[in-house]
Amino acid sequence: MLNQAGLLGTAIAVALPLAQTAADQLPLQSPAAKPKLKVVVTGGHPGDPEYGCGGTIACYSDLGHDVVLLYLNRGEWPENPLLEDAKSMRIAEARKACEILKARPAFAGQINGAAIIDPAHYDAFHHLLEAEHPDVVFTHWPIDNHADHRAISLLVYEAWLRMGKRFALYYYEVSNGEDTVQFTPTHYVNITGTEPRKRSACYAHASQAPDKFYALQELVTKMRGIESGHKQAEGYIRHVQSPDFSLPMAS
Repeated sequence: MLNQAGLLGTAIAVALPLAQTAADQLPLQSPAAKPKLKVVVTGGHPGDPEYGCGGTIACYSDLGHDVVLLYLNRGEWPENPLLEDAKSMRIAEARKACEILKARPAFAGQINGAAIIDPAHYDAFHHLLEAEHPDVVFTHWPIDNHADHRAISLLVYEAWLRMGKRFALYYYEVSNGEDTVQFTPTHYVNITGTEPRKRSACYAHASQAPDKFYALQELVTKMRGIESGHKQAEGYIRHVQSPDFSLPMAS
């Protein structure tokens, strides 16, 4: 997969038509034209899907589709003596962010900074994801620097294989250069119209220094916007064996 992504990056550099923008993908312009879709955006922690895909999530929900933000953990630190208080605070922030994006929060039940990948957790996550009946899943780039990001990316990938590669699989970036590295998008979504809601959803995670991290992520969306011809955009890599799936465009 990584070799394929590198080939795609080379193709983009020489202007071959492999990378697509949401403006090129018309099938999802009207929710009446297609049945309601189930969109699952996974993240290592509360806030990750919002920072990496918040504008795209808003596009999907505005088009009438069902969006679930599936977090690997609740953001609490295992050594925190006020573990339950921290967990409750992060859950409340996640719920507020999901309300802003018109999405539903869900949790995989692992612990922040202590992710486990073994046969039992592969089984549990597979059943959790399969119960959602997703049409498309977004997850972290598998070589992100944060171990929790890599963990949920592997859990998603194993579930995708077990489910016969039925749903479309896209990878997203967060804090490019600090966390996500070697990421060359194959697809873009214009988020110029939904960026204010993305910002509000990210700032709903008030305990997580949004002034610092949103500024960093905004540099990424502006860069992806320059690449794709928009003011701001979110970039994705579609797995080469994934069903080709049109990304949403803002109404």
